[in-house]
Amino acid sequence: MRLKLLPKLMLSLSILGIILTISLAFFGYSNTKSYLEDMYAYRVVFGAKCVATMMDVDEIRTILSEGGDQTEAYTRVKETLNRLKREGDITFLSLVTLDENSVTFYIDSNVPEMGDDPAVEMPYGTNVLYTNAASSEEDLQHYYNAWECYSNGRAVDPPAVTENQYGWNYSSAAPILDENGQTIAEIQYILDMHGVREYLNSYLYFMLAIALVVVGLSVVAYIMFIRKTVTQPIGRLAEFTKNVTTAGRFNTRGIELKTGDEIEALGNSFNFMLLELDHYIHDLTTMTAEKERISAELDVATHIQSSMLPCIFPAFPERGEFDIYATMNPAKEVGGDFYDFFMVDERHLAIVMADVSGKGVPAALFMVIGKTLIKDHTQSGTDLGSVFSEVNDLLCESNSEGLFITAFEGVLDLVTGEFTFVNAGHEIPFIAKSGEPFAPYKIQAGFVLAGMEEMNYRCGSLNLVPGDKIFQYTDGVTEATDANEQLYGMERLEAVLNRNTGKKPEELLPLIKADIDAFVGEAPQFDDITMLCLEFKHYMRNRSSQPQAD
Repeated sequence: MRLKLLPKLMLSLSILGIILTISLAFFGYSNTKSYLEDMYAYRVVFGAKCVATMMDVDEIRTILSEGGDQTEAYTRVKETLNRLKREGDITFLSLVTLDENSVTFYIDSNVPEMGDDPAVEMPYGTNVLYTNAASSEEDLQHYYNAWECYSNGRAVDPPAVTENQYGWNYSSAAPILDENGQTIAEIQYILDMHGVREYLNSYLYFMLAIALVVVGLSVVAYIMFIRKTVTQPIGRLAEFTKNVTTAGRFNTRGIELKTGDEIEALGNSFNFMLLELDHYIHDLTTMTAEKERISAELDVATHIQSSMLPCIFPAFPERGEFDIYATMNPAKEVGGDFYDFFMVDERHLAIVMADVSGKGVPAALFMVIGKTLIKDHTQSGTDLGSVFSEVNDLLCESNSEGLFITAFEGVLDLVTGEFTFVNAGHEIPFIAKSGEPFAPYKIQAGFVLAGMEEMNYRCGSLNLVPGDKIFQYTDGVTEATDANEQLYGMERLEAVLNRNTGKKPEELLPLIKADIDAFVGEAPQFDDITMLCLEFKHYMRNRSSQPQAD
């Protein structure tokens, strides 16, 4: 169910008002409660000390001696305690002695007109165990604390707060000291806080009622104000917006709002937006047409680039000496990575793996130039180092954009199994010898192509036997990044290669790409991912001599 602005404001203000009301009421209640508790705590402690200081030590000794309840001292002290209880509105006022386990009552003041029941008055000499008097472990602890204070001649301060069958009470006790400062008895002083609690409850209800009335009136007045100054102008603006969008005419006359505040500024901004939208729609129409034209051209460029890379497999169905497979997944419509493989002559197969710096159309155009130059200069009997040196110089001549290429080229002699290669700053390949796992083949890389003129590149070589595989790739494989910005890395690549050592090249590469996709997840692809795998299956036939397997 959707609510309009005014009901939302009413609901939110009402909730806010209720929260403020409750908060204010409980704040006042808490402060009043704290004040009263502190006041009564002081009264209990001070009252007990005052009564204790009023007692005559000799009279107290007389009362505590055998038959003390039959003495005049007993009568005078009891009358005094009854009077103090009545005039001070004290709940319980007693003369007692303590030991570590019990309390002995000698005078338990009783004032019937205050509602005291004579039948429950503690008789002279009544001994009550702490364990029998306490209704809880907390109450029992209060008795032990009182005994500790009694033993050390101190008043119980702060007072004990108990809530049990006797009510909600504040209890204190003050020692009666002899001439030597030794405790001979004490005065127990107890106040019932029931009336205080009733007062606090009524205070809380009163504060809630007053606050609700004040907040309610404030909310009603505020809602009337908001309706006139906010909701009605916004409603006009909403209706005007609906009419404009329905008609589709953004050059219509604007709305006039005379509120003198931000809503008027909003109306003026809306009028300005109508004019800007009219211009924007015109520009957008033009830009959309241009974007569609560029998109169509990029599609053509993508097809052209794809067609320039060998993409028909099996690539050489008539050649059984080797099996080769390659893939390229650009990060954009067109990419800067490229691979190539071609027969240099009847017995030599060349493979190329390269990565142009940058992305998009500039990298793709530079890729076309680099790929063409490498293939054109790779001739039978030509040293691969010389090939890269010549290509590097030619690329430097027409490199106004400052691009460069990392490249790897290898040529396999199908008769002897010799694999010659040259590396211009590219990733090292993985090689799996027949029946063995893939391992990175560590070779020293030369400088990148198109980076600096007159660079010399040295080629290397190794011998392959039937069953050997070469896997080459670009940095888009090892630098593929997941959502946590962790790299795919060489270790993961080596692991997935060795889980699938026996797979054919056309089976191996999709498995590697699937493993990369699973690692990356939903993270975007920032670089082209290009891979090539060559498997040497057997020597070229009709050769004069067969090389010995390693």
